[in-house]
Amino acid sequence: MLVGCAVGVVLGILATLLVKASIRPDAALGLILGVPSVLGMAIIMASGRRWVTAVGAFVLSIAPGWFAVLVLIQVVSGV
Repeated sequence: MLVGCAVGVVLGILATLLVKASIRPDAALGLILGVPSVLGMAIIMASGRRWVTAVGAFVLSIAPGWFAVLVLIQVVSGV
């Protein structure tokens, strides 16, 4: 899960550098927190093997890292 958080931080930074389109804050939170959470929980619930559960936990833990980058951007920019 620690690796998933680190990947989430890297994905968050890459997304902010590559995507220049403006998006509503509620939609951004829904995408950042909702998609990895739902996908990770679905993988965990459908897993039959231990490694599939680990993949689901990895996907699930991407969301907090990505969310942390979003929060830090808002804090640093003074919004």
